[in-house]
Amino acid sequence: MYSTDGEDASDNRAGADSRFPPDLMYAAARLYYLEEANQAEVARRIGTSRATVSRLLSEARRQGIVRIEVVLPEMEQTDDLAAQVAAELGLQRVHLSQTSASGHTGRVLAPALSEALESVGLTAGDVLLVSSGRTVYEAAQFDLPRLPGVLVAPTVGGQDEPEAWYQTNEITRAVAVKIGGRPTFLYAPALPGPDLYASLLDDPSIRRVLELWVSAKCVMVGIGAPPLTRQSLPAFVPTDAASLRMAVADICSRFYDRHGKPVSFPGSDRLMATGLDMLERIPYGIAVAVGAEKVAGIIAGAQAGYFNRLVTDPETAALLLSAAEQQATG
Repeated sequence: MYSTDGEDASDNRAGADSRFPPDLMYAAARLYYLEEANQAEVARRIGTSRATVSRLLSEARRQGIVRIEVVLPEMEQTDDLAAQVAAELGLQRVHLSQTSASGHTGRVLAPALSEALESVGLTAGDVLLVSSGRTVYEAAQFDLPRLPGVLVAPTVGGQDEPEAWYQTNEITRAVAVKIGGRPTFLYAPALPGPDLYASLLDDPSIRRVLELWVSAKCVMVGIGAPPLTRQSLPAFVPTDAASLRMAVADICSRFYDRHGKPVSFPGSDRLMATGLDMLERIPYGIAVAVGAEKVAGIIAGAQAGYFNRLVTDPETAALLLSAAEQQATG
């Protein structure tokens, strides 16, 4: 039994050092989580107070002595669920993460995204396009397959955007580093003024990126939630535009409705971004998206042919399957 000289001594030690002895945390955690003792019983057996036991358990979780994983109930085998979603949405393949991506999007989705990229068969000289967006940005922070010599280019301008996940050049750089590829950057705002737009089209470095859009073998895109429900949007998007009320999602800052039809807004004809029609012609389109708010956009984008592969988690896959079945029957 551990002697703590009563609650006051333990509390003073915790307050002064903010850390408990590892063996004390381990003992409390083992009794509570593995032997299913309640906190009062744990306190009695290690010779401390119930309040201190509560703090011991919290600190054990914080330091990783205790690791808690919340796993979705297995409705069916993951492969079967992926195959069903692919069939319902008309996709070539669906790649599912092992657990829900809620709260740890990049870490959870990166293995499935790596699998999707490897399946495409990119080789040196092939072009991989990368979009902006929080999900793509977070996934790019983790390990991706080595694809040496692959050219990586952004699908949209945005060097003047404050949020990191709208800085497409930086996402391009991160992806290129992870895969061992060669980055090419688009030094242009996403929505330039009329005069600047005309001059940008004549710039050799801009034209080089536009040519890569046409010759790309693969594109990796995020799918944005309905614009008027989002807390974060690129600075150039006019949130007061009435047309955006019809939009269920965007890909590469190109908005579309629930039928997959493009939704324009004032100035969208000047967007420095890959067009939806271009996306349809790229051989491999990998969409990366999770969450109930993305379901309508994923379904509409898949049916419109803006991508042919999907990386998501089992929870979103189940929602997609249910929504697609309801759509088919109603």
